[in-house]
Amino acid sequence: MKISNPDKIVYQKTKTTKQDVVDYYNFVEKMMLPYISNRNLALVRCPGGVTSCFYTKNPPEFEKNFFVVSDTAELISHVQMNTIEFHLWGSPSDDIDLPDIMVFDLDPDETMSLKQIRKGATDLKSILDELGLVSFLKTSGGKGYHIVVPFKEASDWSSFKEFSKMIAELMEAKWQDKYTTNIRKDARGGKIFVDYLRNTKGATSIAPYSLRAKESPTISFPIDWHEINKFKPNSVDINNIEKYIQHDPWKDFFKVKNKQKLKS
Repeated sequence: MKISNPDKIVYQKTKTTKQDVVDYYNFVEKMMLPYISNRNLALVRCPGGVTSCFYTKNPPEFEKNFFVVSDTAELISHVQMNTIEFHLWGSPSDDIDLPDIMVFDLDPDETMSLKQIRKGATDLKSILDELGLVSFLKTSGGKGYHIVVPFKEASDWSSFKEFSKMIAELMEAKWQDKYTTNIRKDARGGKIFVDYLRNTKGATSIAPYSLRAKESPTISFPIDWHEINKFKPNSVDINNIEKYIQHDPWKDFFKVKNKQKLKS
């Protein structure tokens, strides 16, 4: 595919070009495609670089109702159109009313230490473990971590959201001084916001291996739970990913699916 303006600077701070972004997505496509194929997507496009981006959820009317990517060519075609971030639905595109991926975004207060942020992720894991739910961890590419829980037998979106809310509220109740489900930033007061609100129909979360449209070309990178002290939320980027991508920490993601029935 011919890439227009390959030398255009996308990340000014690191002088990362459009061609660098294309090369990155070509590098990770085999690992990334299983998570985004058969998913409705939302895109963050940055035609003027990462200081000039917009979020788009629906293609023009003459196209499909939602963005989808099924192969490398379609992935790179979106990058050619200046897409930096790929966000996915929590349900497959062939059955959008059946959620099968639950996501918790741990959004720390600005004053939070890295130790506290990591403790937040492991505290949430402990609750999921108690509920018999297998969970997976990834960096956000930003301030916090994302915990992802795949399901095989989920129910409707309303019950799915209520179940995720119950988990977040369990965490809040167990450690009231550390975590909150209050979305208001001015009410967080040095706590981590346990964001369960992505678990609704049409809501999206950043895809595994997606770049982030931030100051530097950071990546939302899957890691093993035992590696959490090795990775900061924004430590993996275009320039060092080859060092970390020697194994697939989520190799069992599509094998180990939680079967618990969800009821509101």
